[in-house]
Amino acid sequence: MALRGGEDEHRTLWLPLVRRLRDPFRGMFALPGGPLPAHLSLEQAAGSTLERATGLVPGYLEQLYAFGAVHRAPAGAEGTGRTEWADGVVQPTERVVSVVYWASIPNTEIDRTRVHENIQWMPADDLPRLAFDHNEIVEYALHRLRNKVEYSRIAHSFLGEEFTLAQLREVYEAILGRPLDPANFRRQIAASKSIIDTGKRVEGTRHRPPRLFRYDHALAFADQGPLGAA
Repeated sequence: MALRGGEDEHRTLWLPLVRRLRDPFRGMFALPGGPLPAHLSLEQAAGSTLERATGLVPGYLEQLYAFGAVHRAPAGAEGTGRTEWADGVVQPTERVVSVVYWASIPNTEIDRTRVHENIQWMPADDLPRLAFDHNEIVEYALHRLRNKVEYSRIAHSFLGEEFTLAQLREVYEAILGRPLDPANFRRQIAASKSIIDTGKRVEGTRHRPPRLFRYDHALAFADQGPLGAA
């Protein structure tokens, strides 16, 4: 996922989708995905799949959930098969289990997305019907993200190393899907002691330049994750 929107627009969460070129669900969009190569770990395969499909390298990558409902992929889909016994009983011999990872892409990297007519960025909260159970996967990812932002550094993955309070608030607003009062947000962030004033300010602004902050990597969170390491 990434934040998108113009300078004068409210930024929202977007994600890259890939148009399917074969049945089932030919012509419909789906999340980037692929098989698990024998020589790669789950995390390596997830990062490789995203890079192969979009040309992007994630700034943050974390396992979300394993989706394995029995009938989540129709017969004939990749990874499915059936056996017909002598008594006429037909049983599935293979099924599709998707180990889903979520990734965040810094704003500075979005323009590097591979240009292709079958790859499109779409708003996470306003998606068309996707192939398979991918709408449910996105809904679950948004639910987890909106909870995780309260106790982890995941907001940091959408920003550069240094950022203003307004930029940080913009990330929270995009994730939570609602505006936040600037004064209250400033007090809550100050109380959390999670960011440090760098002593620098943004250059080249017309008005009083805003301060630049960075995350305090020495602070331990309840769920540190890949970004929580000191």
